[in-house]
Amino acid sequence: MEIPQIQTTDDGSQTLFVPSLDEHYHSVKGALTESMHIFIRMGLEECTSLEPRVLEIGFGTGLNAWLTFLESDKGRKIYYTTLEKYPLPKELILQLDYPKLLSPAQAPSYLLIHEAAWNEWVELTPSFMLRKMQVDFTTCSLPDEYDVIYFDAFAPEKQPEMWSQELFDRLYACLSPGGILVTYCAKGVVRRMLQTSGFVVERLPGPPGGKREILRGKKIQCNKI
Repeated sequence: MEIPQIQTTDDGSQTLFVPSLDEHYHSVKGALTESMHIFIRMGLEECTSLEPRVLEIGFGTGLNAWLTFLESDKGRKIYYTTLEKYPLPKELILQLDYPKLLSPAQAPSYLLIHEAAWNEWVELTPSFMLRKMQVDFTTCSLPDEYDVIYFDAFAPEKQPEMWSQELFDRLYACLSPGGILVTYCAKGVVRRMLQTSGFVVERLPGPPGGKREILRGKKIQCNKI
């Protein structure tokens, strides 16, 4: 696997750049700002479950997982499953240092997330259960029921196999009633696929200084109509 390059984004946080794809792991306008806005504020905070079950498509740098871990200190137990086909090397993770900008005291927890064993449940704290799965999302089974899905794959033009009608149908099927999916991608073709799967889709404002719009889909009924 190609080793990505570290780059600093506009909010001072770092992201990774993959030269062969000409693609970044996060918005160059602000990695931390993007993740907080899309996945925490527009995703997790909109979930009403007392013990939310979160599924992340694309573990990447672990930023979304770590931000969700921080939210578990606010009174809700979170069960977090994340899928990643190509885990990043530890030496690269150590250079990203996201806690420095947001919560320096929680730096050990960011490392714990990356050191946790793969393919099994790990209790990081009594309020945060983590399961990292080293699998190919396009072929793996999704047997559980989730309340929130963070869809954070590379862009459709860079990784088209991750953005198909069949895969969105599978994600809709594994959501609980009232469950939500959030993604940074607001392309019309993605919105239409989500709607075809059964989601009620909203266009929402993007992160400050970043993308103009993002998408959030909600599962209203148990079965697709």
